[in-house]
Amino acid sequence: MTTRQIKDSVVTITGGTGSFGSTMAKYLLTQDVAEVRIFSRDESKQDMLRHVIDDPRMRFLIGDVRNEKSVNMAIRGSDLVFHAAALKQVPSCEFFPMEAVATNVTGSSNVIQASLEYGVKSVVCLSTDKAVYPINAMGMTKALMEKTALAHARSNQDSDTVISVTRYGNVMYSRGSVIPLFLSQLKEGKALTITDPNMTRFLMTLAESVDLVRYAFTEAETGDLFVRKAPASTVQTLLQAVANVAGVSNPVVNVIGVRHGEKLYESLLSSEEAAHAEDCGGYYKVPLDTRTLDYRPYFEEGEKRPADIESYTSHNTERLDVAGVEALLKTLPEIQRLIAGE
Repeated sequence: MTTRQIKDSVVTITGGTGSFGSTMAKYLLTQDVAEVRIFSRDESKQDMLRHVIDDPRMRFLIGDVRNEKSVNMAIRGSDLVFHAAALKQVPSCEFFPMEAVATNVTGSSNVIQASLEYGVKSVVCLSTDKAVYPINAMGMTKALMEKTALAHARSNQDSDTVISVTRYGNVMYSRGSVIPLFLSQLKEGKALTITDPNMTRFLMTLAESVDLVRYAFTEAETGDLFVRKAPASTVQTLLQAVANVAGVSNPVVNVIGVRHGEKLYESLLSSEEAAHAEDCGGYYKVPLDTRTLDYRPYFEEGEKRPADIESYTSHNTERLDVAGVEALLKTLPEIQRLIAGE
């Protein structure tokens, strides 16, 4: 296996100005990285991040994963690639599904192909719980992104480039997530808007999302898919916990109904994947299915398969109460600053 280390490496982060990308960049700079390349299409966000992270090892590249030439420019000379660029908002992908296909599927294939072509040691593709049993365009395109990554891995098993996928649920306080929305509504004295109080969602911090990607980078064999075990809560519980840390005991709540493409609960592993998953402590690993298109042996002998088990969902994982969610919220730097009155 090709040696993979962060120290002295050139690392490219696609979608690098997002919540994950900027957090990952800060972590990489603590690990004696040689260079961090932030590849994204929004020059305004790049300028903001440039002022937040003032480090000569940071390099900012304007481009779009949909454009092969700009992807090649960014990845040429890279040792590691963390692919976070995506269209992530469920409603916008519902209304513009072909835009989601262009970024999440075609763009991801461009990144993986360039990584193979330029001898990148490891490319980790970030996915979502919405890719499991998808009912919305965002989840469907992320599911197809995963299939594309695994197809590249299956076709290039002898390559020195390790291709892996990480899949995780809601990242707390990430851009566009519900926690900063709740806090903004509380600050402005508005009612808190929720779609269904009984919905459950996985809860994961940005730091934990970085740990998951770092684990995949360190431990993956090509084609591995990794899932971090995570607790969950109902939206009602999360709402009350956010209100408590903001000092509001009885917030006004407005139930607006389910939005386009929303589920009652999310899954991190399908039952089919769970049957083959390996328990790695804080993570599950689903190894690559390396079977070829020649299915004759399976018609004659059958495939040995464990007994069917449940999928791993936000309904059957550890369920946090209000106190548990409050404790998790208080680990977030943004909430710590709020409590400190900053």
